[in-house]
Amino acid sequence: MPRAFPIGLTPPDWLVRNLRAQQTPVNRPAVARAAIAMALPLLIGLAADRPAYGALASMGALSGVISDTADAYRMRLLKIAIPQLFGAIGVTLGALVEGHGWLAVTTVTAVALVSGMISTIGAVASVSGLLLLLNCVIGAGLPLPGAWWLAPLLMSGGGLLVLLLALLAWPLRSGVPERAAVGGTYRQVAELMAACGRKEYDEARHAVTQSLNQSYDLILARRARHHGRSTELTRLLAQLNAITPVVEAAPAAHLAGVPLPAEIPEAVRHLAHAVETGYTGPIGLGLPAPASETARAVDHALRHAAEVVARPDVDPRGIDDRLGRPAALGIRTARALRSVTLSAASWRYGLRLALCIGIAQALVSIVPVPRSYWVALTITFVMKPDFGSVFSRALLRALGTVAGLLVAAAVLSQVSRGWWDVAVLLCLAPLIPLLTPRGYGYQTAAITPVILLLSDVLNHQGTALLLPRLLDSLMGCGIALVAGYLLWPESWHTRVGDRLADAVTDTARYVESAFGDDTEPAARARMRRRLYRDLSVIRTEFQRALTEPPPTGRRAAAWWPLVVAVERIVDATTAARVRVRHGAAPPSAGEIHQVALQLRELAEGVRESEVLVEVRTDLTGPAGSVLEPLRQEVAAARAIASPH
Repeated sequence: MPRAFPIGLTPPDWLVRNLRAQQTPVNRPAVARAAIAMALPLLIGLAADRPAYGALASMGALSGVISDTADAYRMRLLKIAIPQLFGAIGVTLGALVEGHGWLAVTTVTAVALVSGMISTIGAVASVSGLLLLLNCVIGAGLPLPGAWWLAPLLMSGGGLLVLLLALLAWPLRSGVPERAAVGGTYRQVAELMAACGRKEYDEARHAVTQSLNQSYDLILARRARHHGRSTELTRLLAQLNAITPVVEAAPAAHLAGVPLPAEIPEAVRHLAHAVETGYTGPIGLGLPAPASETARAVDHALRHAAEVVARPDVDPRGIDDRLGRPAALGIRTARALRSVTLSAASWRYGLRLALCIGIAQALVSIVPVPRSYWVALTITFVMKPDFGSVFSRALLRALGTVAGLLVAAAVLSQVSRGWWDVAVLLCLAPLIPLLTPRGYGYQTAAITPVILLLSDVLNHQGTALLLPRLLDSLMGCGIALVAGYLLWPESWHTRVGDRLADAVTDTARYVESAFGDDTEPAARARMRRRLYRDLSVIRTEFQRALTEPPPTGRRAAAWWPLVVAVERIVDATTAARVRVRHGAAPPSAGEIHQVALQLRELAEGVRESEVLVEVRTDLTGPAGSVLEPLRQEVAAARAIASPH
C-alpha cells in the first residue's frame, strides 16, 4: 500500500498541476518524420565529410519538427514554410553581428522586440516570431561554418525537409484531415448526447466546443482560399452547420434531467462515420418517437443533420459560415500589422521580451560564458505568451533541462562521435513529437539532449559543455522570472475576472437576442458560437492561472466556479430558445430584461473586483416560464460571486 506524504511534505496544488502529464494520442506520422528529417541531414553531412553542415541542417529540421503540429496539409504548409523564412532572416542577422559586442546586444534586443510584437498576431506569426529570435540568438552566439549565406540555407533546408515529408501523402489524402476533423466533431457530439442528464455533461460540452472551434478554423481557413469553389469544403461546412442544432438541443435535454435513449448518441456516431467516409447514400437513424418539446428538438435536429450529410451536392450560396468568412489575405495582413503597431498589449510583451534578452546579451558580453547563447535561448522559450504562464514555464524549463542533461551526459560520455550520432538522433528525435503534447517540461527534456548533441558536432566539447549549459538555463530562467515576471505587476496581480466580465456582458446580449424577432437566425448563431469560443478561451486561461503560485493561483481557483456557472447560463439560454422554437410559450419582455439586467450587474461586479464580493440576487418570475431554469442559473452564479 503506498504511503501518503507527511502533511509538511505534501506538494502544493499549483506544483502538482504543472508537473502532471497531459494524456494525448501519439501522432505516429510526426514521430516518423522527426526521426528521418533530423537524422538524414547529419547522415549526409558525415558521408560528405562535412558533419558541421549536417548538424546545421538537423538544427533547422528541429525547428520544423516543433512547428509540425497542424492536421490539414495547407495549414502545415503555412506553419512550417513561413516560419522557416523568418528563421533564415534571424540566423543571418545573428551571424552578421556575432562577436561584435554591444552591436550584437543591440541587434538581438531589437529582434526580440519585433519577435515579441508579431507573436501576438496568431499561431503562424507566433511560431515565426519564435524562430526569428531563436535563430538570431544561435547565429549571434555560436560560430557557424561557411559563408554568411550557408547557415540560413542549411537550416531552412532542414526545416523544409520536414515539410516535404509531411506533404508526401497530400495527393493521396487531400481533404482527409478536414473530413476527419468534422467527423471527430460529430463523435464528440455523440458523447455529449450520451452525457445528457449525467455529471459528465460539462466536460463533454467543453470538448464539443473545442472540437467545433478547431473544425471551423480548419474549414474556413481553406475555404477563404477557395472562395467557395470547392464542393468538398462546402459540404463539410454545411455538415458542421447541420450538427449545430443538435448541440443546441443538448442543453435542453440535459436540463430535463433524464438520460437520452441510447439510439440517439448511436445515431450521431452513425452520421460521424458517414462524414469520415464521404458516404452520401440513404441513412437510417432508427430514432425513438419523440414525446416532449425537448425530444422533438433533438429528433428534428438529428433528422436535419442526416439530410445534410446524405446530400451529395450543396449550393454554396445557401451556406452560412456561422463565424463570418475570413477576409482576403491582404486585408487580414493589414489588420494584423495595424493591430500589432497600435496594441498596448503587443508593445508591453515586446518590451518585456526585449528587456530580458537585452539583459541576457549584456551579461554575456561582460561575463565570458562558453556558448552562452543558451541564456537567451532559454528566455526565448520561457517568455512565449501563448504557450502558458511565464512562472510555470521557467520552473518546467529548469526541471526539463536537468532531465535532458542526464540523457545528454550518458550519450556524450558513452557514444563515440561520428556515425553513431546518426543512430542516437534516430532514437532521440522521435521523443520530441512524442513528449511535446505531454507538457512543456517533457518537451524540454526531449529537446535538450538533441541540441547538445548537434552543438557538440559543431564544437567538439563533449561532456565539458554540460555544466555550463545547466548554469546558462538557470540564469535564463532567473532573468525571465525577475525581468519578465516579477517586475511586471500585470503578471502576478492579474485581475483574472476581466475576460470573464466581458463574457458575462456578451451573455446578457445573447439572452436579449435569443428571444427577439429583430435578430437574424444566422447572426444569432454566430453570436452563440463566438460566445462559446470566448468561454473556451477563458477556461483555458483560468486553467493556466491555476498553475501559478499564490496569490494568482488562489485567486483563479476562487473564480473558477463562476466560469462554470457562466457556461451553464449560456446553456440554459440556448435550451430555452430551443424549447420556444418547438412549442413552448415565449417569455415576456419584462422577464428577458430582468435577466439581462442581473447579468450586467454581475459583470460590473466581476470587472471592478479582484476578489469575490457580495451581490444582490433578486430574480422572480412565473414558475412555469421557459426562463425559470435560466433564472436559477443566474441566481446560482450571483451566489457564487458572494463571499462565503
